[in-house]
Amino acid sequence: MRRPRGLLAAVCLLVGATGCAAGPSLEDRDAVTVPPGDSRRLTVGSAGFTESDLLAQMYALLLQEAGYRTKILSVTNRELYEPALEQGQIDVVPEYAATFADWLNAKVNGADAPTVGSPDLGATMTALRALAGPRGLTVLDAGRAVDQNAFAVTAAFAAEHRLKTLSDLGATGLPVRLAAGDECVRRPYCAPGLEEVYGIDVTAVDPKGVGTTPAKQAVQNGQDQLVLTTTTDATLDDFGLVLLADDKHLQNADHIVPVVNRARAGNESVTRALARLNTVLTTADLAHLNEQVDSWRRLPEDVARNYLVDRGLVAR
Repeated sequence: MRRPRGLLAAVCLLVGATGCAAGPSLEDRDAVTVPPGDSRRLTVGSAGFTESDLLAQMYALLLQEAGYRTKILSVTNRELYEPALEQGQIDVVPEYAATFADWLNAKVNGADAPTVGSPDLGATMTALRALAGPRGLTVLDAGRAVDQNAFAVTAAFAAEHRLKTLSDLGATGLPVRLAAGDECVRRPYCAPGLEEVYGIDVTAVDPKGVGTTPAKQAVQNGQDQLVLTTTTDATLDDFGLVLLADDKHLQNADHIVPVVNRARAGNESVTRALARLNTVLTTADLAHLNEQVDSWRRLPEDVARNYLVDRGLVAR
């Protein structure tokens, strides 16, 4: 598959005039059989939002602890940073298993290709690795932390109707207005899924965005009853909201996974360094780290370092 020239040109501007001269294109090398590389200077990519910045900072610190020299490059668009990752201008990025699997699948097989991400983490990882390998990318093991779609109601509404799960909400038969993005009306993991899997009576989708302040305010003031957000949303308490558990696993397995350029960062020492985070970082931890940056106005690098020091993963 040929890359659009415009994307690579944009990446060249981001990483410097000489960056795109380094490394052969995917069409000119055997991306599957190239031996795992161990460059001692690694660039960690961030997608430019709080959570991605935090994960990139933690990856960089863990790699530094293992003896690597690192820098962080923020590229706010997957259409830009994924080709840069293939080319070796970026060596490591934090990704989301199901989302990245579906993105690569659409890139390889077309926008109308059936999705390959699913609520089953094992199946999702198998599909993701099959798509990533031929592009010179290695997907490391997924950690405990998951950032996937989630739905919240006010704490008062939950208490009044004794709600803990989405199944509980469906069982009430209550009509529900849902604050979400406008695409929610057609996406299977949003309004159609809530109706089909949980029997929730979604009477309307209020197009206020995913986890935005206006969306949460609409539920807080009773205009809507349910809001689409994410499992690592750090501001729910500020609006008096609580998540309802996805007890029938409607949402895909969007576990945090490091993805590396095999030719530059496919060595076992990189894998070991990043794997140290897998058994430690939880979804709740990630939400709290997001809160420290978004609500407490702390710097991502300080929050990331403090977390890793507290968990004994890096020296103070």
